[in-house]
Amino acid sequence: QVQLVESGGGSVQTGGSLRLSCAVSGYSLRSACMGWFRQSPGKEREGVATIFTGGGSTFYADSVKGRFTVSADNAKNTVFLQMNSLKLEDTAMYYCASAAADRCYLNGPLVVRSYNYWGQGTQVTVSS
Repeated sequence: QVQLVESGGGSVQTGGSLRLSCAVSGYSLRSACMGWFRQSPGKEREGVATIFTGGGSTFYADSVKGRFTVSADNAKNTVFLQMNSLKLEDTAMYYCASAAADRCYLNGPLVVRSYNYWGQGTQVTVSS
């Protein structure tokens, strides 16, 4: 059974940093795409960052480029999202998702429908 568990969310002031983790079980990260998504109340879920764990390629939404970094520790089956210079608009529930790499190549690495396994989410709240 595939399970994704996010952690590391919390409350932070603007300009601060948080590091999210996603522990994956029942699924090998050897050739997967691992995505981070976020969703605010009343808004659609949007792709934030993706890493292809086989080759290490990464993709980012324009809104987070230069501030967020996605990485993976394949040996520990864990994916991370380092978030720096946080802004008020980064406030959201953050979700980790996984899929076989081919699905992301076909549908896009930051597209919700590329992914078939999802975590429960971790809340990030940025305040001034």
